Amino acid sequence: MVTIKEIETDSLAELNELYRELTGELTDPARLKETFASVKADSRYILLGAYVDGELLGSLMGILCQDLVGECRPFMVIENVVVSARARRQGLARQLMTAIEQLARERNCYYIILVSGEKRKEAHVFYEKMGYREEQVEGYRKHLSSH
Repeated sequence: MVTIKEIETDSLAELNELYRELTGELTDPARLKETFASVKADSRYILLGAYVDGELLGSLMGILCQDLVGECRPFMVIENVVVSARARRQGLARQLMTAIEQLARERNCYYIILVSGEKRKEAHVFYEKMGYREEQVEGYRKHLSSH
């Protein structure tokens, strides 16, 4: 049985393994715990997990950003969408995305932004099936440290 809910401290080791699948490296557990506490204390962050029979097998993070143009409605940025390789194609990502979209609607968000790596073609197909469209915008990133 799949349960979508906010991730708590007792799932950090499993979350770290999911992030390893996403990025190729583990996060320092002490740093992860410290940063997680900060995220949990900030209501603008929503960290959802997809649990299958109690095991964390998928996750995503939504971040609410307040806008100052137009109607001054917030928007949401979605980051770190990951489903374990051993649980893909079971609907976990769809359930996570549906849940975060509902939370964005409840918070009166005007739109959702997500960025996906250029080489993640399978993920792009999934996002398009979920109703996300590639827009004619350019994305830029500047890394501020060598880490």
